[in-house]
Amino acid sequence: MKAFWLLLGMMGVLLAGEKVAVIEVEGMTCPLCTVAVKRSLKKTPGVLKAKVRLNTRRATVRFRDDLNTSKLLEAIEKAGYKGKILRIDSAAER
Repeated sequence: MKAFWLLLGMMGVLLAGEKVAVIEVEGMTCPLCTVAVKRSLKKTPGVLKAKVRLNTRRATVRFRDDLNTSKLLEAIEKAGYKGKILRIDSAAER
């Protein structure tokens, strides 16, 4: 049991350097739009995971906390869309 709590504590330390952003993405109209946004986000250094949903028009991005969030918006813009950050949380909170 002690090992479990130790492992759980280590996970918290690992996640402490990560954040999660929820971004509204304007202009997506089809599933290929989500693929383009996701690919662009995942190419951004510091992005660990990206999930893009057409039905909510939102992207959820897990990234290192040393990454400037403007890079996330630039990646969305490179894909041809406009992004607006709705919120940013610590990954440990999620």
